[in-house]
This record gives sequence, C-alpha cells and structure tokens, in this order.
Amino acid sequence: MARLKIGAIADDTPVKLSIVLPAAVHRDLVSYAQAMSKESGQTIEPAQLVGPMVQRFMATDRAFAKWRRNHRSPELGPSDDRHVSGTRPRETIER
Repeated sequence: MARLKIGAIADDTPVKLSIVLPAAVHRDLVSYAQAMSKESGQTIEPAQLVGPMVQRFMATDRAFAKWRRNHRSPELGPSDDRHVSGTRPRETIER
C-alpha cells in the first residue's frame, strides 16, 4: 500500500491537572490575570494562564529544546504538532 500523506494524528485532548502553587505565585498569577483583563477588555481567569505560561516557558528554554530534539518520542509526534495555542516556539540557532 502507498504511504499516506497524513501521518498519525496526535491526541489533542486537553488534560486536567491539579497543582499546588505557593501563595506568592498565586497572588502574582491573579495580578497577571487582572492586568491582562484590563489590557484586553476580556475577563481572564488565573487558571487560564497556566497552560500558555508553561507552554511559553518550555518553548523558550533552549536546553529543553536541544534535549527534545535528541530524545524524540514517536508516540507524541513532532514537537511542532504539540503546540496548539497558535504560537509556535521560535527556532533556535545553535552557535
């Protein structure tokens, strides 16, 4: 059989996590949500920020990007396919 143009489809189902934050981090998260709400005119809940913040952190961590390139997991698919928020990490150029 000929190879299909579309490969395996990654599971995009959101995963619910329960986390414990230090009080100071929670206060900052609430303040950040207030600042975003004021800037955008939309109501932003602090919990909505955690996913995009973690995603942004991992996308900009050069050491993690290098590690991920060297330890690809076939069941997860290419790392670019795992970014669902519409923002993709900037490509890093190793010097």
